[in-house]
Amino acid sequence: MTTDLFHQNQKKKYKKAIIVGASSGMGKELCRILVGRDWAVGITGRRENLLKELQEENPEQIVYRAFDIRDMSKTTKGLRELISELGGLDLLVLSSGAGFLNEELDSEPEFRTIDTNVTGFTDIMTFAYLYFEKHPPGHLVGITSIAALRGNAVAPAYNASKAYQSNYLEGLRQKSRKAGHRISVTDIRPGFVDTDMAKGDKMFWVASPQKAASLIYKAIRRKKRVAYVSRRWRIFAFILKLLPRWIYEKI
Repeated sequence: MTTDLFHQNQKKKYKKAIIVGASSGMGKELCRILVGRDWAVGITGRRENLLKELQEENPEQIVYRAFDIRDMSKTTKGLRELISELGGLDLLVLSSGAGFLNEELDSEPEFRTIDTNVTGFTDIMTFAYLYFEKHPPGHLVGITSIAALRGNAVAPAYNASKAYQSNYLEGLRQKSRKAGHRISVTDIRPGFVDTDMAKGDKMFWVASPQKAASLIYKAIRRKKRVAYVSRRWRIFAFILKLLPRWIYEKI
């Protein structure tokens, strides 16, 4: 989808964002929030029909590119095209991810998770960081998970990949601060959210995608370093990190 937003709308200056993974769930709802607050938004995802439906809600402020972040031959090209159409970039949110309950340790879901949450994540984040390094200031946001805090017997690749993401974001934040790059980095750690990614029969404190997106937007606006969605998960995280290994491994 190609629309030159800024040549058509010279009278209004929009802030510019890209949401990677906006075809459904939190990414989709966050797009709607940003559009309502005078952002022009580039959205990406695998399902072009869903991106097109979202774009048609506000074609003046939304453009899209369909690609899978595992296909690194397309991600950089797609992101560059979106930045060009938007006329720049102030914020990149990476909301795309994969995760499976995999008690049998089948290799395909494990490596699909790694390809998406580690390899694809790194590809997008390094591209965005280097862009903002040349065009400061900028804001990088990664949607990680409460799962980043400990391992999990039934979803080992998912929890491990989320730990990787949180540590990578912390590294980029430290890099920006030490080098004076003026790049803010936010790690969003949701608990359970009612999306296609939410699996299992022991979920609690489940937030709607709309509620989660609203809290994510507040964290973005405040340029939080780390934010839990919702805030009650911060207490859970504190307890989870304190649990001795011998107790945690029995849960």
